[in-house]
Amino acid sequence: MLLRMSSLFLRTLRDDPADAEVPSHKLLVRAGYVRRVAPGIYSWLPLGKIVMENVARVVREEMNRMGAQEVLFPALLPREYYEATGRWTEYGDTLFRLKDRRGGDYLLGPTHEELFTDMVKGEYSSYKDYPVTLYQIQTKYRDEARPRAGILRGREFVMKDSYSFDLDDDGLKRSYEQHRDAYIKTFDRLCINYKICFATSGAMGGSASEEFLAPTPTGEDTFVACHSCGYAANAEAVTTPAPPVRALDGLAAQRVLDTPGTPTIETLVDHLNTEHGMSITAADTLKNVVVKITTPGSDKVETLVIGVPGDREVDFKRLEAMLAPGEPAIFEAEDFARHPGLVRGYIGPQVLRELGIRYLVDPRVVTGTSWVTGANEPGRHAVDVVAGRDFTPDGTIEAAEVRAGDPCPRCGSELSIDRGIEIGHIFQLGRKYADAAGLDALGPDAKPIRITMGSYGIGVSRAVAVIAEQKHDSLGLVWPREVAPADVHIVGTGKENQIEVALKLAEEMESRGLRVLVDDRAGVSPGVKFKDAELLGLPTILVIGRGLSQGVVELRDRASGTKEEIPLAEAVDRVVSAAR
Repeated sequence: MLLRMSSLFLRTLRDDPADAEVPSHKLLVRAGYVRRVAPGIYSWLPLGKIVMENVARVVREEMNRMGAQEVLFPALLPREYYEATGRWTEYGDTLFRLKDRRGGDYLLGPTHEELFTDMVKGEYSSYKDYPVTLYQIQTKYRDEARPRAGILRGREFVMKDSYSFDLDDDGLKRSYEQHRDAYIKTFDRLCINYKICFATSGAMGGSASEEFLAPTPTGEDTFVACHSCGYAANAEAVTTPAPPVRALDGLAAQRVLDTPGTPTIETLVDHLNTEHGMSITAADTLKNVVVKITTPGSDKVETLVIGVPGDREVDFKRLEAMLAPGEPAIFEAEDFARHPGLVRGYIGPQVLRELGIRYLVDPRVVTGTSWVTGANEPGRHAVDVVAGRDFTPDGTIEAAEVRAGDPCPRCGSELSIDRGIEIGHIFQLGRKYADAAGLDALGPDAKPIRITMGSYGIGVSRAVAVIAEQKHDSLGLVWPREVAPADVHIVGTGKENQIEVALKLAEEMESRGLRVLVDDRAGVSPGVKFKDAELLGLPTILVIGRGLSQGVVELRDRASGTKEEIPLAEAVDRVVSAAR
């Protein structure tokens, strides 16, 4: 492949786009790799398309190597497949829905479990046909409420999704591990720094689930890691170690105190310590947060109260993950007006069962623990309110914020917190979709065996942005060679015969199997050409400049920044050697 910048469809920009917030968005637009069409929707220009195809090639090679087979489904899908699994309603506003001219309901596919399941059901019937793993690389559509960060969170994106079909749970576990190993090889080849984290399954369903997160300050996922035992988890999936249950005998009786002007935890703690001679912290209080839950496709609204230690906030991302497909929203003033039994700022759990309101608590709230909490009267709080005696929760929920220094659920050491971008997700789905489709295989005893499934995704277009997030400097992009749009960027500075020599070298390198980008633009200053070379970020830069008169050219390594003058006669061999 030989690309000439004199004819290449490319225009670089000197300034960051006004709507860009993260480095990948700024640099991919400035370098002419992508262009915005609408919020969350981007066009890929020639160099960008080459990079994305290179990422897809690596993904495809590793999937094929593990024995998966590639198929391709339509993006436009009829409603009935998603109706059968309940996801037509579960996905809510995330689905792009449309009608054809006959009034039939369709959607633009966000993911294809139903179609894969139906395909296998139509083609396979015997236990001898299994196991099988199928995959596709295809454009997906999700109506993101807040598309942001360029191609990191778009409404249209390219994804690899694969699905394993096995006769039993042991087979599913083997398929899951095969995918896990393939993902490790894939992301290693893409030179992405990543962390494998326990995760929740969300609308996908299933049991075991892990995310591959790329650590970066601009990531919108929070994950924890333990440097003692290696535990790592998305913050939504972190489990809180529960303290031991305590005996109820001998505990002080509940008391109600006047606490005027204390609608917040901070004012309450200060008042009790100052006016009542207590010595408590926010961690000794029980904060009760009221939310309303709606379920897509239903008009029913449930009132739910969440109890967490007062030194913690409710993390709504964790809460959403725990309640999916239900969608929680905070109680507003008009909601409290319709529930006079809930006294805003002074809610306690003592009356919730009587009010018929479900109450879920943080795992730290165990039987025998004593709390300061609301007394369900304006200006009054209760102290020595004991779980299991004065109130009984309906269950536990992981909704409190996770902090650095929290104990590791595996070994008890301190957890660290970082931010990352999800680049891959693997699920042990189980039989949810097979049950909906009636996917069975006839066993050796002529009895049906219900197939069990796994689902495995890689964000192909997102991976391009993630690499850009992790591989850039103040000058521009720094592509790993595996995904770079070319192996070498040859810069002919434009004086005397430098462009002619650059083109001759480019042709010779192409004949040696290299992918070459040559800057053969006439009338463009060397300074502009150098800036473009740094911005575009190819791994090797060869400058044909003023040293040509002495028979030397300059070889640059984009990642390290090293520069070396080498004899012109050795240039092709040196670049070929660097690219191998």
